[in-house]
Amino acid sequence: MPNFTADNRDAPLLRLEHVDRRFHAGDFVVEALRDVTLDIRAGEFLVMVGPSGSGKTTMLNILGGMDTPSGGRVWFRDQELTAFTPSELTRYRRQMVGFVFQFYNLIPNLTARENVMVATELSRQPRPAFGRCPVEAALRLVGLEDRMDHFPSHLSGGEQQRVAIARALAKDPLLVLCDEPTGALDYATGIRILRLLVDLKNQLGKSIVLITHNGAIAPAADRVVRLRSGQVVEVHGNPAPIPPEEITW
Repeated sequence: MPNFTADNRDAPLLRLEHVDRRFHAGDFVVEALRDVTLDIRAGEFLVMVGPSGSGKTTMLNILGGMDTPSGGRVWFRDQELTAFTPSELTRYRRQMVGFVFQFYNLIPNLTARENVMVATELSRQPRPAFGRCPVEAALRLVGLEDRMDHFPSHLSGGEQQRVAIARALAKDPLLVLCDEPTGALDYATGIRILRLLVDLKNQLGKSIVLITHNGAIAPAADRVVRLRSGQVVEVHGNPAPIPPEEITW
């Protein structure tokens, strides 16, 4: 059984080694990822940029334990994620990873509080970052202390995305994976969400991986990975990331 609480700070949080992912469609083979080797560092904000079909979503799914490579290996700290059993992968997703989606994926007949509560109950291992009331603390952290008992239909798009971020954070994961979190929002709201993610990285030390087709977001990251046709074509760091409020697109 993997020891998720082991704290090897000398190892990358995640490491992909020569990862391939192939999908078969009849007589055709789609190579979604090809020979990807990449480290995800603890406490960094990493943006993956690429056009549609570049492999961004496949990469995110593999990092989050929702998909497995066709070849190569993935390591979580010093444990081989690609050797995990299905039940171990489920535990990894529930306890170590928070997910933020483009279209929020909130349950419509549950309030903001109840949507976040579902995630903490599924994790089955409450973690100490938010004390005895992780749901309320996470919602306060994203500025929704006055909207906890509102249903998604009574919240704006930006508020719904903040609920989704609170849901990801309430179980205190080490890794937060964001799939186009600003894609369905207007510019001003998108900048606020980006600012929130940067602040959460700085305040809580979370590793945040954000995938987007919008290259304008990249300067706010600690590092940028560019994907094309399933391959990593560039990795570069930003010694002085630009504040989100100074970004335009």
